[in-house]
Amino acid sequence: MKNKKYLLFILLSSTLLSAVENDSNTTKCKTWIFLPYAFSSDATGFAGGISTMRRSLFQPQTRFTATLFTGLPQDVTINEQPDEATFSGGFISFSDYKLPYTDRLFFSFMAFKSYFPKNRYYIDGSHTSNKDDVYISSGDSDFFTTTFRYTLPIGEGVDNPEGLYRLEGGFCVGREDCGGGVPFITGRTSVGIRTFSQTDNTENTEMWEDSIWWENGTSRPTWNTNGVRFFLTHDNTDLDINPSRGYQFQVQYSKDFGWGDSLQSWDFLEFKYNHYFELDTFSFTKQNVLALSLWTGYSFSWDNDTEISTGFDAHRPPMWEGARLGGFNRMRGYDQDRFSDKAALYAAAEYRAIIDYNPLKDISWIPAKVDWFQVVLFAEAGRVHDQYTIDLVNDMKYDAGISLRAMVSELPIRFDVATSEEGTYLWLMAQHPFDF
Repeated sequence: MKNKKYLLFILLSSTLLSAVENDSNTTKCKTWIFLPYAFSSDATGFAGGISTMRRSLFQPQTRFTATLFTGLPQDVTINEQPDEATFSGGFISFSDYKLPYTDRLFFSFMAFKSYFPKNRYYIDGSHTSNKDDVYISSGDSDFFTTTFRYTLPIGEGVDNPEGLYRLEGGFCVGREDCGGGVPFITGRTSVGIRTFSQTDNTENTEMWEDSIWWENGTSRPTWNTNGVRFFLTHDNTDLDINPSRGYQFQVQYSKDFGWGDSLQSWDFLEFKYNHYFELDTFSFTKQNVLALSLWTGYSFSWDNDTEISTGFDAHRPPMWEGARLGGFNRMRGYDQDRFSDKAALYAAAEYRAIIDYNPLKDISWIPAKVDWFQVVLFAEAGRVHDQYTIDLVNDMKYDAGISLRAMVSELPIRFDVATSEEGTYLWLMAQHPFDF
């Protein structure tokens, strides 16, 4: 299969320490999971690492994840000279920690530090751009984000701001009448602010001569971005990590003010809506769901008439931000961040069926608890454009695919295969692609 370009993971083994404890009200998984893994992609070459995960660290609703990874040396070209480079780095995340002396204010952070032998950037990601017009370079890619989320004291947020539910066999218990109620009267609503900072650079120093790439005294051409995001999220489903009915929506505004070492200021406004319909089951399924998603966004700041450097418009978001399509969440039949422009529109449909067959359910020597398997058929459509007009629904890009998913230690894991006019792509990720 061609174009296996990103995040094709092969899980080698896992070891769980400690024990699993459940109470009658919420599911608390007090378990350290250690997971060696290996994967291969065009950007990294063959690589591997070790990760650790822990749910309910300090508090019942938290999740901790950390990993270290490295790869085999890759043949690369730096400044038109042959060289070698090795993928390496680490990731750490801690989510939903309720701050002291508060009842509904939660803190999360994520940090990622890495060096890629062959990072891929679609500098021209317009609708008519060529997939072969991609800049490939060795360099660092680092980011750090923090989130402060406040659950409003309305709807379910009054009595359950943490969003804790009891699970049995991977299904939520006691929420048969939940999902799809009146917005803000039912469901859980949160507002918050995220800070973000990301730095990407390239080893190819000779081809980036414009002074703007060297403004902050760096030893390599660098794109720094930092800023804040303001968001409002409403979840009105029966179970947020695997909904069978109801809806979710989010409005988010991102702003880089151009302060500090930021390359330039930019902004982006986006809206996302998901809806879930519970369908009748078959004799061989436990749950059938039709999941629909709509996402759209627009950058007010992007100036198509001014360039800060050849090929780079003024006040545009970086290639990994803003109105972008392609990759493991949106338009999975295309390379990561394949398309980007001032505006974007995306729609998707998934038919999800949890099958009444689990060959791993009663095997005692498997340390990770696998509650169910799910087969998914999906189709996606999307487009980017330099204006927010009706042209966004004309000549859209399409893809379709199939996915095998499993509820592993109360976390959905998915293996997606999607095909489009530009090839076939494989993705192994945590969580459903529609998740916020």
